[in-house]
Amino acid sequence: MKYSIEGDSLPAVVVRLEAGESMISEVGGRTWYLGPIVTETKAEGGLGKALGRMFAGESLFMSRYTAQGPAEIGFASSFPGRIVARELADGESVICQKTAFLCATAGVELSVYLQKKLSSGLVGGEGFIMQRITGPGTVFLEIDGYSPVYDLKPGERLVCDTGVLAAMDSTCRMDVEMVKGAKNIFLGGEGMFDTVITGPGKVYLQTMTIARLAGLMRPFLPAKD
Repeated sequence: MKYSIEGDSLPAVVVRLEAGESMISEVGGRTWYLGPIVTETKAEGGLGKALGRMFAGESLFMSRYTAQGPAEIGFASSFPGRIVARELADGESVICQKTAFLCATAGVELSVYLQKKLSSGLVGGEGFIMQRITGPGTVFLEIDGYSPVYDLKPGERLVCDTGVLAAMDSTCRMDVEMVKGAKNIFLGGEGMFDTVITGPGKVYLQTMTIARLAGLMRPFLPAKD
């Protein structure tokens, strides 16, 4: 399997497959294909994992695309941003926001990830329910806006606005902290809470989420009668 990530602000990943190679995505995830590809819709991993994917924001069923000969298949992003390719070893996992999964090679598993701390899920902006994506294989993540990547050392802390975390290694820990000082909370413009990710592991941030864009546009929308 070979791939290329093409395009600028609205990228797509183009995967070139040989006979017998497969890709998976949520139902209807592929944008185009060229060559002999068979599409099969199924509950990857069984009913239990399918239900977990549903709670994590993905569809109950997934599509598997298997090449019958040399073929090409494209998966396009749905929002301006970046597509990140991540190679996962057997058993290695990343934790992602619910909308991050774009596609992956067959063998990669998706499951639900629940925040261990209730406070992190309720006020963290990333949500109480996230996705766990486990190898072996290659996963392609769709991240909104520009995506800075940090490789945190053990115990190193990264503080960011809530909702900015797109994905992190499963070796990282995510917490929520209240901003210190009443002036900072009410006058600082940063909100009441920060998301804190503690290493070791890689962290992928996103600079512009759909929710934030909607909030910026709200004052300019016509008022309802």
